[in-house]
Amino acid sequence: MGAVWDCIRATGLGADVFAMKTLFLRLLGVLLIFLNTAPAWAVEEKKADQIDWQPWSDAVFARAKAEKKLVLLDVVAVWCHWCHVMDEIPYRDPAVVKLIREHYIAVRVDQDARPDISNRYEDYGWPATVVFDANGKELAKRQGYIPPKPMAGMLQAFVDDPTPGPSVQPEVVVEAGATGGLMDAQRKEMREKFLGAYDAKLGGWGDVHKYLNWDALEYCLTEGAAGDAQMKGMAQQTLTAGLRLIDPAWGGVYQYSTDGDWEHPHFEKIMPFQAENLRVFATAATLLGDPKWLEPARKIYGYLHDFLLSPEGAFYVSQDADLVEGEHSAEYFALDDVGRRARGVPRVDKHLYARENGLAVTGLAALYAASGDETALAEARRAAMWVIAYRSIEGGGFRHDEKDVAGPYLADTLAMGRAFLALYTVTAEREWLARAEGAAQFIGARFRGPFGYATAVAASGSPFAPKPEVDENIALARWANLLWHETGNEKWKAAAEHAMQFLAAPAVVEGQGYGTSGILLVDRELRTDPAHITVVGQKDDAAARALFVAALRGAPPYSRIEWFDDREGPLRHDDVPYPNLVDAAAFVCAGGTCSTPMKSPEKVEERLARLRR
Repeated sequence: MGAVWDCIRATGLGADVFAMKTLFLRLLGVLLIFLNTAPAWAVEEKKADQIDWQPWSDAVFARAKAEKKLVLLDVVAVWCHWCHVMDEIPYRDPAVVKLIREHYIAVRVDQDARPDISNRYEDYGWPATVVFDANGKELAKRQGYIPPKPMAGMLQAFVDDPTPGPSVQPEVVVEAGATGGLMDAQRKEMREKFLGAYDAKLGGWGDVHKYLNWDALEYCLTEGAAGDAQMKGMAQQTLTAGLRLIDPAWGGVYQYSTDGDWEHPHFEKIMPFQAENLRVFATAATLLGDPKWLEPARKIYGYLHDFLLSPEGAFYVSQDADLVEGEHSAEYFALDDVGRRARGVPRVDKHLYARENGLAVTGLAALYAASGDETALAEARRAAMWVIAYRSIEGGGFRHDEKDVAGPYLADTLAMGRAFLALYTVTAEREWLARAEGAAQFIGARFRGPFGYATAVAASGSPFAPKPEVDENIALARWANLLWHETGNEKWKAAAEHAMQFLAAPAVVEGQGYGTSGILLVDRELRTDPAHITVVGQKDDAAARALFVAALRGAPPYSRIEWFDDREGPLRHDDVPYPNLVDAAAFVCAGGTCSTPMKSPEKVEERLARLRR
């Protein structure tokens, strides 16, 4: 049988033949179980394609030294189609398997489970293939699928000559940016680069992958609301094009489309894209003044509720792109709900990570603010309470999983800190603000570097020192800055500026391309005060609640929204003296002055509409 497949392989038909082989062997396996037989060739082939994958640890390099071997790292995602194809084809190829067994320690990492490894190699996509010598020096970094022959050639090449190949470049030296943030010339150049990378024909940024970049969209929405017609048009065009990435049967958003258009989606659904795009669609409904954008937001929420919500109330991580691992699923995802369920449901990764739940909570809070959906708020609360109960670390931080082999990681405590501040904004319940400050305290104590915040706590004996990651520092700077405005604690202002020193570094800015939008958002917010809306009245007063709901629905995302009930004592940031009133009222304050008291929701909505414009 092996000789038959060798002949087929020699024809050069490639991956399709191997997919046929996989299907053939699976069907044959079912038949053999039925016949209760197992011929020798089937057993031999199964043994031949086994690779002894190890988890990532410092012990791997000690073993590599002792055995005089190299290290092969395979960074994968459980939802990733091409990761499955790598398993089915090159990692079953006899030549590849033989080389790995004889000369390598094989290590596999689920990137969702290890944010530190994921952040280090995220630019290489999944699967990422990295070769090291026994001392931990990188020899090769490869992106995406590698066919068997090139894979075997690469592995043999480093056995013959274990020196770094051309894919390994010297690491860029990052020097701190200006303390005050971006320089005027930097800001202008970044904005021009962002505008120049826009696809005016199809919408979106980039000419290979099309996806809903939440920082880019929020930047365009914010600038558009401030009067920039070009930015507003870019946001509307991209959001409209991106509707094609919403699953028409189950809701939820596919990660991206290939081929430079919006017509070739990859079908995985991962929590960061669900949560952040839920937030951005809800933001669009407010900043564009058009409730139609709540419809895609609700479709994403419906997917989260139906597929990723666990019985415990926390949220799962992702859903696979493939129904059958390694087999492209376009035909399957073209079916309706009934047709899909008749064939089965793609696997859901049922880990319960703090990071993913923090993102979900923040997205659901944004949906509640824009729509008043009480069920979304209830599920956000429940998920947050579950994480507090089962993932907390002493001092205000959070583990990633039930048990972490490394860490803690910045992403988990940061995501939960953002979630707590979002819950405070939409509920005015002061315990959430206290928890947000606890998270900020933990982050400052554990992750603060010379400038910026590192992605993880350094592991003893690790060949790698954790470094700052751009997206995490963008999120941290925006969150810490708003936390300062909410609390008046200058410590959080300093934290935001510390993150900005990393983001404003010339080497960081130059490496971002059109991804500069997030840094521009940070720069914009550090230079301006948020919209400040305060409701004065008792929290069990229906009139006061109506004013608060109107404030949530009309306020831009960069807002400080408070509810002052004098029975609870002064507000945490008690910088504005509000009058004692018989009836509930709302105030909008800016530039050291406040509006006259507004006693109807309609007045609040009208004032906030003017403020957005």
